[in-house]
Amino acid sequence: MQFLVYILVYPLLWLISILPFRLLYFVSDCVYVLVYYIIGYRKKTVYNNLKLVFPEKSENDIKIITKAFYHHLCDMFLEMAKTMTISETELKKRFKVTNPQEFKRLEALNKSIILIFGHYASWEWSIVLQNYINFKGLAVYKPLANKHFDKLVKNIRSKFNTDLISTKETINVINNNEINGIKSITGFLSDQSPRLTKDVYWGDFMGIKSPCFTGAERLAKKLDLTTAYLKVTKVKRGFYEAEIMTLAENPKDYKDYQLTDMFLREVEKQIYEAPEYYFWTHKRWKHRKKSEKVKNS
Repeated sequence: MQFLVYILVYPLLWLISILPFRLLYFVSDCVYVLVYYIIGYRKKTVYNNLKLVFPEKSENDIKIITKAFYHHLCDMFLEMAKTMTISETELKKRFKVTNPQEFKRLEALNKSIILIFGHYASWEWSIVLQNYINFKGLAVYKPLANKHFDKLVKNIRSKFNTDLISTKETINVINNNEINGIKSITGFLSDQSPRLTKDVYWGDFMGIKSPCFTGAERLAKKLDLTTAYLKVTKVKRGFYEAEIMTLAENPKDYKDYQLTDMFLREVEKQIYEAPEYYFWTHKRWKHRKKSEKVKNS
């Protein structure tokens, strides 16, 4: 069944990937009508998230942000398909690193790097970062249930020599690289909601107490890895800029969870500036009530 779904969907994805950008975004506008008006994909989740985070905004403001978000979501989905056939030259033109010299400065420290992302603007096209660095590029991801699509995603995201590693592999891979003298830069998407455990860190995100991923920080402290944030902004449709923002060159000097909080503050700044480019379909604050009980206990 998995293979049947794959062979039915793959040709469509490939056809989308070879479309010129002007036609690609025309298709995206059509998909937007389907997703927003007809299917109504996760509209309740998006609405609840926006009302929770922006209680001061009017219903009309929420509606404007919601529509803009769904336009961006459809663009990003088709851009992900476009990655299948996009050239390196074209991608570098559309996803520019504004301060590549910061990568060089960090590499000169001769320490591996943890690069933390948020689900903001475009994280799919960040695969082109490998062309700006000398260190081995790694990206932590959650494997898909469909093994055929999982292989496709790995092929797409590694087409510019970045290796995808699962969350379960991360510690061993990075630790073995360190033992063998291989310096790496590892990307973590760390702003979504983790599984609830007894020792989870309850941090403030967008003014709401909720569980937070701390794996990137813990790994950085354990192995003494330079920690940075990749700030990605959307310049216009189909064009993005990325800035490397160093958070800590010596992470062991920071208190527990301080780096995680610093990362979250940077994501917050971007959300407040242009909320339509955040990933609102995810139930990021689904555990907030439990957090309030912990806070009041």
